[in-house]
Amino acid sequence: MISFAWPWLFLLLPLPLLVYWLPQKRKNRISAALIIPQLLSGTPVTVTTSANKKSPLIILSLCWSLTVLALSQPQWLGETIDIPTEGREMMIAVDLSGSMQIEDMRLNNRTVNRLEMLKQVLGNFIERRVGDRLGLILFADDAYMQTPMTFDRKTVKQMLDESELGLVGRKTAIGDAIALAVKRFDAKQKSNKILLLLTDGQNTAGKITPEQALELAIAKDITIYSIGIGADVMLQQSLFGTRRVNPSSELDEKTLTKLAQQTGGKYFRAKDSQGMELIYDLLDQLEPIEQEQQQMRPLTALFYWPLSLAFLLGSGYLVLVNLIPFIRRTI
Repeated sequence: MISFAWPWLFLLLPLPLLVYWLPQKRKNRISAALIIPQLLSGTPVTVTTSANKKSPLIILSLCWSLTVLALSQPQWLGETIDIPTEGREMMIAVDLSGSMQIEDMRLNNRTVNRLEMLKQVLGNFIERRVGDRLGLILFADDAYMQTPMTFDRKTVKQMLDESELGLVGRKTAIGDAIALAVKRFDAKQKSNKILLLLTDGQNTAGKITPEQALELAIAKDITIYSIGIGADVMLQQSLFGTRRVNPSSELDEKTLTKLAQQTGGKYFRAKDSQGMELIYDLLDQLEPIEQEQQQMRPLTALFYWPLSLAFLLGSGYLVLVNLIPFIRRTI
């Protein structure tokens, strides 16, 4: 909708009329547009054209009205936008190692690999985190910042959906992922700093060990919530028939638990998609979404439109007034 910052300036609109109707003597004033000689009597006849008298008044009135409209500061009032009253930074570190391709998860009554399940369930969690600044780290042989801290949840979810296995290697650099998250948290931002670490293995690569990264996280007051992904039992076909195996035998739960407990966080175990959803629901309770938010409506200034139109009308009128007599003299 359109609003005006100074609507009281519309009181100036009748000002030209007041000036025009001020009492004054108009004697011996001849308003003649054309003087046609009378051939028979020799006495000139004065012809007054109302169009010539009214056109300057109409143009000047329009210019004045447009100028007053511009002075009243017309603005376009946009849709309401929620602004969080408290800041929270949540970095999400996702494991893209080779073991994430193990198909031991059930999603919508079908068997999928760990990464596909994570994309679906984690994507729903990201959409719920209204008001949080989110970032995305992908790690395997190394850790990479896929999405810097942003309020744009849609972009974070899209970058997660576009991640592929083997994109950053086949191993697992948990220490590097934590260290990168610590580095990329905004030191100037006064907020709760949360690292959500999702992995299905143990640290097998990287330049920094999980213990060294833990010291950095504690020093920067970062809370780590770690999630171990993988089923306990999986049926595997072989030449000797079907056998039961543990696909999560390499999951280092001891280190993940230590990382969480010593930073004030918590370790979770996700054995299936339902378990993962329950973990995210619990995270919503541990790190609640800010409910009391400030609201703002963006304003777009529109004053330059009537001001520009007034300038064009006034300039065009002045050009015509001076151009027509010149053309007549030339002819």
